[in-house]
Amino acid sequence: MHTNLTFRLATIEDLPEIISMLADDTYGATRENNTSIVSEKYLNAFKKIQEDPNQELIVATINENKVASFQLTFIQYLNFEGTLRAQIEAVRTHSDYRGQGIGTNVLNYAINRAKEKGCQMIQLTSDKRRTEAIKFYEKLGFKASHEGFKLKLD
Repeated sequence: MHTNLTFRLATIEDLPEIISMLADDTYGATRENNTSIVSEKYLNAFKKIQEDPNQELIVATINENKVASFQLTFIQYLNFEGTLRAQIEAVRTHSDYRGQGIGTNVLNYAINRAKEKGCQMIQLTSDKRRTEAIKFYEKLGFKASHEGFKLKLD
């Protein structure tokens, strides 16, 4: 466990390293545009996330080094008596820091942040091919309770 791990909202200056973390695995490498110049698509997405009070793009740092990132979305539901949920997306740990417990700290931070916001549930999805990630989430108490469906819109 890293006692000097800190969390903060991402800034525009963090984008290149966040994109690099997103692209730094088998699946992310096929869908992210990890070039030295941040594309307009990423810049526009960042601006929308930053302006939305129900979105938080978070970076975790150790001594100013960006070691992980994730996005939290707070969703107001009508069901479950109008509860609030948190959705965790794009959880990534920099490859140089994997296997050091940072992921556990990241998820614990996200869970606590969701509790602070009054969420009754926190949820995430993971590609079925990410078997190690799925085992990790289950170890932290997440349960595969639903079958998910996606329809790509091009």
